[in-house]
Amino acid sequence: MRADRLVSLVLLLRQRGRLTADTLARELEVSTRTVLRDIEALSAAGVPVYAERGRHGGFALSPGFRTELTGLNHDEALALLTAGPGRGEQVFGLGSALASAMRKVVDALPEGHRATASDAARRFLVDPETDLLARRLVTEEVPDTTMIEVRRAVLAGHKLRIHYAATGRPPQWRTVDPIGLVTVRDRVYLLATRSGADRTYRLSRVLAAEELPEPAQRPDRVDLDRIWRERSARFLSGRDHITVLARVDPARREDLLDTAVAVRAEEPDADGWLRLEVTFQDARHAEWALWQLGTDAEALTPQSLRTSLRDRAAAIATRYGDPS
Repeated sequence: MRADRLVSLVLLLRQRGRLTADTLARELEVSTRTVLRDIEALSAAGVPVYAERGRHGGFALSPGFRTELTGLNHDEALALLTAGPGRGEQVFGLGSALASAMRKVVDALPEGHRATASDAARRFLVDPETDLLARRLVTEEVPDTTMIEVRRAVLAGHKLRIHYAATGRPPQWRTVDPIGLVTVRDRVYLLATRSGADRTYRLSRVLAAEELPEPAQRPDRVDLDRIWRERSARFLSGRDHITVLARVDPARREDLLDTAVAVRAEEPDADGWLRLEVTFQDARHAEWALWQLGTDAEALTPQSLRTSLRDRAAAIATRYGDPS
């Protein structure tokens, strides 16, 4: 909306001082011509914005044009500023709104308070894109158009039509009653019901979405935390799941956990390794996960998994055995 953009423009000038039209256009994701029109509108409304000509020119506000928010203490401001720039800002498609909100929070702080909180926030980094082993954390992409339609239906309480691609099945259109959205490790899930039955959809598999005018069949009040725990418990008790007791070198712990569905127990073993009880989707998944770790892990139970890993290793040894 233009009103929000005008507010953001003023806040950018107040926080950064003189800025060129090109810089403002990049920050606001609009054209330079739009910025110039907005500057004219602000001037006509009495906002003291003026242009400075020359090589280092740009637009600026008259000194002292600002308001203060005195009810926010240092730690509260720091919490907002630290959380804002994290990788989670794109969750639910609200990245632009969050950036705008952060500008308003910073601008509303008293002068000395603002500088201190902004500097302190730069000392914290939340969820970088890679870990210490330079492994890039993969975020599932959800198109903005899809996210907007899903979010609207959830908030408005309307039915939602989605084109969903379930694993191993051709995409199908389904009409669901949305309950809420949950994000876990940069994956976004839609909790819904379909014909009265509980359904959980991964948003990265939604190829298209359409908010419908009909009201969704759902309760007025919802406890997403409880619903998520219940659905997680049902998922972990799936009939094809297999629980494995394994020993693993601590250096490879994260590699194992990255492939597991869940960790049920963990304790140190006598030789410095870790003893883990983990759940996998099925026997084939468990065999693949343990095989990736080579001699850095050992499956203790079930015996069927040990047998399949032994047979696989024997086949490899035969293939690459002494040709003589």
